[in-house]
Amino acid sequence: MKIKIKVHYIIYISLVALGILSFFLSFVIVNLNSKKSEKKSEKLILGFSQIGAESAWRTRNTQSIFEAAAANDIQIIFDDAQQKQEKQLKAIRSFIVYQVDVIAFVPIVESGWDNVLKEAKNAGIPVIVVDRQINADKSLYAGFLGEDSIGEGQKAGNFLIEKCRGYDTPVSIFEISGTENSSIVKGREEGFRDVISADKKFTIIHSENGDFLRSRGKEIAENLIQHARDSGNFKNDALYFDGQKIDAIYSHNDSMTLGLLDSFANYGINPADTIIISFDAEQKSIDALVSGKINCVVECNPNLGEMLMQLVKQVAHGKQIPRITYNNETVFTEDDDFSKYEPRGY
Repeated sequence: MKIKIKVHYIIYISLVALGILSFFLSFVIVNLNSKKSEKKSEKLILGFSQIGAESAWRTRNTQSIFEAAAANDIQIIFDDAQQKQEKQLKAIRSFIVYQVDVIAFVPIVESGWDNVLKEAKNAGIPVIVVDRQINADKSLYAGFLGEDSIGEGQKAGNFLIEKCRGYDTPVSIFEISGTENSSIVKGREEGFRDVISADKKFTIIHSENGDFLRSRGKEIAENLIQHARDSGNFKNDALYFDGQKIDAIYSHNDSMTLGLLDSFANYGINPADTIIISFDAEQKSIDALVSGKINCVVECNPNLGEMLMQLVKQVAHGKQIPRITYNNETVFTEDDDFSKYEPRGY
């Protein structure tokens, strides 16, 4: 009798133990499946550092990236560097600490990135350089996405060559460049000079840094006007630098160009014979082109968002991307059929 009781007791204990074990295993399996499902549903995280919001172009560039991130279910951790490289370096290091999946940044200047890129590489985080190129070891970043700045400069030079084809007198060019030591400035300088150097009648009489800012464009124009007044060269239909008439203004972006136009309006100047070339193709500069205040605008397309997100997804999954990916861009000139223009959206 005691033996039977013991056997029943052992069987009972075994069944209870099996039940507990079964429950535990089912819990573990469900939990593992839940973890797998949770992992699958996790968003990619992109750490993105923008240089600032100095223009309508830059604002649209940032919007494009946020819109594309939302459409592709990618989370963005964003930082505005406010035109300071040290702030941008700090932001990239914070992305590394946070262990984002991918880092993308618009470099303010070309150099000074190697150390932080090495830190990202050691952390296993791929980096994509956006809009402006850098002077760094190419093995430290996945690739570049942006504009062909040399090609943009060449397009501007080609327009000026064609515009002045019938000129048999010297053409004096006043250049307003963008942020010093940025790749886009160097590219637009190089491409433009390569083209105009084929004809000796073209001379760049002065180049001044406008830092891509509308306020600087306005200031530079006011200085030209004031100097012309002081030297007795002031005229309402022309601009002068050190007593020399300016035949063409080569401005590296729309913000600076629009600043120039602000000053012209304030002082009642209409330099009808001055050829003005600008970059970016913001709506306001296209409006100025249509109204005859600008002669040529070379597009620099800010809508990089969707292309960036596709590259982000590729590098996040360990795939290689092209070393360089250029965006599509065009040229707007005074000879266009303006009725075919569509709103720029920025």
